[in-house]
Amino acid sequence: MQKPPEPTNPPAGLRIGVDIGGTFTDFVVFDPVSGSLTTFKLLSTPRDPAEAVLQGLKRISDQLSATSHQSSVISNQTSIITDHCSLLTDHYSLTHGSTVATNALLERKGARTALVTTQGFGDVLQIGRQNRPALYDFTAAPPPPLVPEALRLEVTERVASDGSILTPLDPASLDKLIAALDEIKPESVAVCLLFSFANPSHEQAITARLRAGGYLVSVSSEILPEYREYERTSTTVVNAYVSPVLDRYLAKLESALTPLSLIPYPLIGKGDKGIGEKPASGISLRIMQSNGGVIRVDEARRQGVRCILSGPAGGVAGAHFVGKIAPPSVPPFSPAQARRSELQIEGRKWGEDRGVRLITFDMGGTSTDVSLIDGQPQVTTEAIVGGCPIRVPVLDIHTIGAGGGSIASVDAGGALRVGPESAGADPGPACYARPGSAIFPTVTDANVVLGRLPADHFLGGQMALDAARARLAFDRLGAALGMDAESAALGVIEVVNAHMERALRVISVERGHDPQGGKGQTPFTLLSFGGAGGLHASDLARRMGVSQVLIPPLASTLSAFGMLAADIIRDYTHTVMLRGDIPPAEIAAALEPLAEQGMTDIQAEGFPPKKIHIERLLDMRYRGQSYELTIPFGAAFADDFHTAHHRVYGYARPEADTEIVNIRVRAVGRVTPPPLVALPFGSDDPSPALLDSRMVRFPSGQVRVPLYRGESLSPGNHLTGPAIVVRSDTTILINPGDQAVVDAYRNLLITVGG
Repeated sequence: MQKPPEPTNPPAGLRIGVDIGGTFTDFVVFDPVSGSLTTFKLLSTPRDPAEAVLQGLKRISDQLSATSHQSSVISNQTSIITDHCSLLTDHYSLTHGSTVATNALLERKGARTALVTTQGFGDVLQIGRQNRPALYDFTAAPPPPLVPEALRLEVTERVASDGSILTPLDPASLDKLIAALDEIKPESVAVCLLFSFANPSHEQAITARLRAGGYLVSVSSEILPEYREYERTSTTVVNAYVSPVLDRYLAKLESALTPLSLIPYPLIGKGDKGIGEKPASGISLRIMQSNGGVIRVDEARRQGVRCILSGPAGGVAGAHFVGKIAPPSVPPFSPAQARRSELQIEGRKWGEDRGVRLITFDMGGTSTDVSLIDGQPQVTTEAIVGGCPIRVPVLDIHTIGAGGGSIASVDAGGALRVGPESAGADPGPACYARPGSAIFPTVTDANVVLGRLPADHFLGGQMALDAARARLAFDRLGAALGMDAESAALGVIEVVNAHMERALRVISVERGHDPQGGKGQTPFTLLSFGGAGGLHASDLARRMGVSQVLIPPLASTLSAFGMLAADIIRDYTHTVMLRGDIPPAEIAAALEPLAEQGMTDIQAEGFPPKKIHIERLLDMRYRGQSYELTIPFGAAFADDFHTAHHRVYGYARPEADTEIVNIRVRAVGRVTPPPLVALPFGSDDPSPALLDSRMVRFPSGQVRVPLYRGESLSPGNHLTGPAIVVRSDTTILINPGDQAVVDAYRNLLITVGG
């Protein structure tokens, strides 16, 4: 294992969270000195994602320059002020959620990768699990493997399941491997030998030889030391496939950010003491992982597979943070109730886990990401992205191609289709009126045509929408369907809502969770965010039987905010194959080396022991089963397993033998998130925030609806649907029959009627 860098403890500086989406790139800027929190959005630059990031940093720099004439550093045509001013000290950190690795995998544009494996097992990726991608289509072909047959190489060696060596590594075979690689010249190499999780010596010998020869190597005993050959191979290959692409992107971003070398930046709270010496001035760049935590940029460049769901993970982290401080149940509708709620909020500790139960709904311009938080965000090791199994821990996020930019069309049978193709940022929806762009009818255009998205208030009025162009797009779509533009727009909303409802059921009902709470349990709240989520959240909650919707004021940029609230997280795993009735002391002893490694690694990030949390977990199953459930290790871990099995599968067998397949440790360095300040409650009258009224089309007919400025709403304000709330970066629809109130943190809490 590589030695971690020396720890550092720079002074608090400006903290910037960036989330690159398919349509918009979001920025959240927090100054720990003044406590100010600002957000903004820029159109993404799909051809070069770093361009939008640098544009945003230039905008931040320009805003600082307006109030300060101090010196600046010019790097790659991007001015970054590094002297102290009202918002910036000589350090600042950038936490970045990147879709670069995701897109490389989904679009099959990763590195040219070779696979090295045990002789006779070169086709493991081709064979897979023999699962059909379409159950009733006997001609459906599985996705092609990331490594073609010509790039799969075998070596003579064999390790048994218990770690004993059956066939030593043949030096001549290794020489042939090097010669073959020199001939085919791959950009990256994945090494995955049979049973290397039990004895990695052969993998280590091959890896040392390849790295000495200058090859970029991903080795399974470093990436995923677990059993299940196919999944372990797939995960290692994905890492080798996407890491060079992510490495190039991050190298370009680093060089553009600063001429100085980057430094580790412990994001602990003001006044907390880290360890080590203060470094020279510089920028800290961290990357969001798929597991809900952040890692250093040098780690992300080596282990790109851990950043596959980087952006969506930031949204779940932000939602969890918001959910911990929001009112726990039905919002207050009277001043007296409001004051009681205010006292409850003020008496609650920061970070207190109140058994948060949320279904997160992140609808952006290109896709929709949904997840579930039951006390804590749900983590899985069974993710499949682009047809490739990925066994590293990731947040259980389900993504579909439905967003504001999803294109509506009529198929050959005359049926209305919405998505998964998206207009993205370029050309964007028809109403964006991009020069020379085609006119595609999208979900965003449907909301404009129906009056739900006021064209003159989009992005706080900074980007006017072309309502006439949206209408033209739906006139054409309506003609193809034999209906008027408004009816076609309602149809598009209905279809995209059906797609998103199906996704919400995948991560709730299909995971054994009742959205309505079930017997004796707290109901789930639908927490909506993303630029387009507020226009659809109430409809989806009604479809799911969820009675409450929570929309935070940072809804449109919550993923970027979540990157500032996310902890430093490291995951460790090892296959053990132990009996379930083994004494707990033996399990604890097996877990201890992983726990010590986690403590050492997080301390090296600059965190004191009081800021470090070590979580011990077990992958358990009934003997003879093929799949496991992850259970926290504790005195009652066996009972906890039976309870979890009953919740997920509907039955439990306490009398049956169990086994522990893998042991896991999650090491967490607790980051102090940007604090959200509770404000006092006032009047329930929202009229000071009233802008005007508009005609809005609902399935029941056209209704005149009041329009409110979201930033002018105050805690305690009560709104009765139908109503529209426009914020500088998103729009929220309150349906007829719904009630809404603004809480102490300016969250909008909607009680769904009907």
